Amino acid sequence: MQNLEIFIHETAIVDQGAKIGIGCKIWHFSHVMSSAMIGKSCVLGQNVFVGNKVILGDSVKVQNNVSLYEGVECEDDVFLGPSCVFTNVINPRAFIERKEEFKKTLVKKGASIGANATIVCGNTIGQYAMVGAGSVVTKDVADFSLVVGNPAKHLYWISAHGNKLEFDELGLATCKESGQTYQLVQNKVVLTESIL
Repeated sequence: MQNLEIFIHETAIVDQGAKIGIGCKIWHFSHVMSSAMIGKSCVLGQNVFVGNKVILGDSVKVQNNVSLYEGVECEDDVFLGPSCVFTNVINPRAFIERKEEFKKTLVKKGASIGANATIVCGNTIGQYAMVGAGSVVTKDVADFSLVVGNPAKHLYWISAHGNKLEFDELGLATCKESGQTYQLVQNKVVLTESIL
């Protein structure tokens, strides 16, 4: 499956039928199952597992030692930190088959998940949200929210560039890095102009 537009390390295994977009790099000892779908320009670090029916959008970066099981979907520009964990069954037992009970986990565009964080299945990580390292996500995470802890709780709002937003009395904030303006409306953050 090696070609000039896709790099697959010789120790990696990509099962026949897997869809891999151009510009992808798949590094040492990774395994991509046959019905996985990986978009363009993705990078899978060392020892990454991508299970059947997992969907990765374009430009997703998966760091070392991450396993993505059936039910996980990541939109474009998602970052998955080293050794972060995804589950797909709420009440697993070794002696009970629950493959028909897999729950979907959605990581929306531009979101980042820190190293060693755990995402309990059935939850959605919002656009450009950030999950702090070691956090345990047990419920949905809002767009542009930084969450930390066990269970993960909202700490403050961040911009698409990952910087803390300081809202004024009118509910407006500007990202110091990009200059983009955000508005806080009914405890939700919206970008007042087109993103990136």
